[in-house]
Amino acid sequence: MTIINNLGRVAAAAFVAAGVLAAPVLADPDAALAALQSEVLSKGPNGETATPATELSLSDEELTRIREMNATAAIVMHYGGNDWSRAQVDGLRNRFEEMGIEVIAVTDAGFKPEKQVADIETVLAQQPDIIVSVPTDPAATASAYKAAADAGVTLVFMENTPPGLEAGTDYVSVVSADNYGNGVASAHLLAKALEGEGKVGLVYHAADFFVTRQRYDAFKATVAEDYPGIEIVAEQGIGGPDFTGDADKVASAMLTSNPDLDAIWAVWDVPAEGVISAARVAGRDDLVITTIDLGENVAINMAQGGFVKGLGAQRPFDQGVAEATLAGYGLLDKEAPAFVALPALPVTRETLLDAWQTVYRADATANIQNSMN
Repeated sequence: MTIINNLGRVAAAAFVAAGVLAAPVLADPDAALAALQSEVLSKGPNGETATPATELSLSDEELTRIREMNATAAIVMHYGGNDWSRAQVDGLRNRFEEMGIEVIAVTDAGFKPEKQVADIETVLAQQPDIIVSVPTDPAATASAYKAAADAGVTLVFMENTPPGLEAGTDYVSVVSADNYGNGVASAHLLAKALEGEGKVGLVYHAADFFVTRQRYDAFKATVAEDYPGIEIVAEQGIGGPDFTGDADKVASAMLTSNPDLDAIWAVWDVPAEGVISAARVAGRDDLVITTIDLGENVAINMAQGGFVKGLGAQRPFDQGVAEATLAGYGLLDKEAPAFVALPALPVTRETLLDAWQTVYRADATANIQNSMN
């Protein structure tokens, strides 16, 4: 019996040495976050491989031809009430001005597809040469975009495309952030703040919206694959349009039902503001929050050393520049890539001021800078 026990111990030691019984190797969050800034993980809405926005260009001769067209453009937004949307419009306006294209309308659908359909119809009456837009609900708005394409309007999409429309025929291209990469970034940042262990709740976007689904899928996959010590114990979707208020209610319920919750992930910065509010009311000063999109309110909280420990940022100003450039491709009948993307930008308190400059092409606001002190 002693011999058998000794053999058993030897065999077990051999298994451990071989790594069979060893604990899983955890991801190195810092290395993973650094890698995200030089690659794009997202595929396009139809599975397209991303072309980097840095590969887009218009020659001086092409710009001259565009300026001679005296073209006009309309920007049809899904939602205009956040820093991301404003930066997109700023990037578009900036590049269109360089190209000699007049912006004749900017609309805000308030995340209501019926309002966006009406906006498209109103804009079409002004006969723009270009429409740049992000569909609120791809299926519900598809016929309106198809009508624009059939009328000869040059279409460029942000983030998502309506079903039934074809790149190179009905629209020029779609430009997106690396939303999957930003979901991955927010997971690594949360894991780093929790030191690889804890219970987590998720506040996701309950809508047929390609890019927010990418973020959610990426976050869950990264946690499942790289951080076995992190357990997702609660999930709840929000549909808006009051995303801050909805997230506040959802997060409050999570904290009540799960008093040992260590962190909450929010699908973008506006819902994260609601999670911050819920955490304050619950007296949960120890709660960790990560999210996506670098809005001023979450940036202030991060600068103060508050709940928000990190986020994955898009590059909306640069996205706007890329979209306007692609509109120029359309005017010239120049061949364009079907899907263009910009890499994720992980942000922490230590990198916040530089990240703001990267994202918005401007210094951080006084409120953010004062909150760093």
